[in-house]
Amino acid sequence: MSGRLQTHLTSVRDSGRKSLVPYLTGGLGDDWLVSVAAAIDAGADAIEIGIPFSDPVMDGPVIQRANDLALDQGASPLSIADALRRFESPVPLAVMTYYNIAFRMGLERFAKLLADSGISGAILPDIPMDESADWISAAERHGVENVLFAAPTSPDDRLARTGQLASGFVYAVGLLGVTGERDALAASATRIAARARRHTELPVLVGVGIGTPEQAVEACAEADGVIIGTTVVRRMLAENGPTGVAELIASYRSALDAAFPGD
Repeated sequence: MSGRLQTHLTSVRDSGRKSLVPYLTGGLGDDWLVSVAAAIDAGADAIEIGIPFSDPVMDGPVIQRANDLALDQGASPLSIADALRRFESPVPLAVMTYYNIAFRMGLERFAKLLADSGISGAILPDIPMDESADWISAAERHGVENVLFAAPTSPDDRLARTGQLASGFVYAVGLLGVTGERDALAASATRIAARARRHTELPVLVGVGIGTPEQAVEACAEADGVIIGTTVVRRMLAENGPTGVAELIASYRSALDAAFPGD
């Protein structure tokens, strides 16, 4: 399927520009949607919204803390979906959460909830691709694009399978480990992006381990764009959350556009 997320990110790629997709924790404070709007205004091409979960196995300490705070403040899948239903986003939205939430809610109900809330895509990092057929089918029935991961350890035949089953984009994991900023971009980030692109027509975006605009530019030597999470959530946790998010996204946008101005 080719939905809003895939169509939009493909158009960015085809223009010669690079996609910038920030991750923001849903339900984190009363102003989290203000931060989402600020990120869009500053140049984000799509937004990844985290639905907080009590055991976020892919996420490092900053996003874990944000998850805990949001849960303490009463955030839930239903409250976040309801807020997004009333939020008119000019760019595609995707949610990132863990499979237990979808499983406990029921796959059909969860997929319908996302679709009814105007959410284009879903990222469920802890369900193995080989066990995801039921979820992919439910997502497709409701028009929800299913983003899949390409890991640095994936052999070529598995990357090809990922490229066949994914929709929206392929999430190239920049390094082995949890999310978080690093002092330098891992060499595995550009390698996995290049390998994944050989096996799919979808845009390939690199996430995990990108903490500066310079690292984003470096990653985009092979990738079609980047996902930045920890550095964004750190701004959300600061006193001037939305303003800090806007300034951060603008710095990434400026660096990417200077390096890859497009046609």
